[in-house]
Amino acid sequence: MRVGLTGGIASGKSTVSAILRELGAVVIDADQLARDVVAPGMDGLRQVVEAFGPEVLTADGQMDRPKVGSIVFADPEKRQVLEGIIWPLVGARTAALVDAAGPDALIVHDIPLLVETGQAPLYDAVIVVDVPRELQVERMLRDRGMTEPDALARIDAQATREERLAVATYVIENTGTLEDLRHRVTEVFKQLL
Repeated sequence: MRVGLTGGIASGKSTVSAILRELGAVVIDADQLARDVVAPGMDGLRQVVEAFGPEVLTADGQMDRPKVGSIVFADPEKRQVLEGIIWPLVGARTAALVDAAGPDALIVHDIPLLVETGQAPLYDAVIVVDVPRELQVERMLRDRGMTEPDALARIDAQATREERLAVATYVIENTGTLEDLRHRVTEVFKQLL
């Protein structure tokens, strides 16, 4: 079974992903793959530097993710350029991981932009990790050290809460404790099996 997992920034999707992995799902993390394809020495990083200039590199040759983020989240056209570089490379890596997982695996595709990229219909089920906008902002300010304008720009660059909920097969509300979250994720995991 192929499952899509998504949620807005600072929703706790990564925590849900980790719990699903602990429960035995094969989790394919699109964000991690997106980091991998722009690692030093990778063709993806070369393409990003060609598109945005050498100032998007750190002193040690890594992609400066906060700098690139501030550029692309402020300009939808530049965001499309970045996505046009990264997502085809991620797609190729994803296909290889799916092939390696085997036919009986519960494969969970952790995809932050699942709704934005129109991928919901590709999955047997879609899990949406949901939190109110105010909690997203609070977490981004507290946990990521962002300014409120940066936090709001990133939220506004993603699908709305309503758009995500519209494609959900399962909703995991993440406004309580970690124990509450673990309980709900376990419930959903058992239903998927």
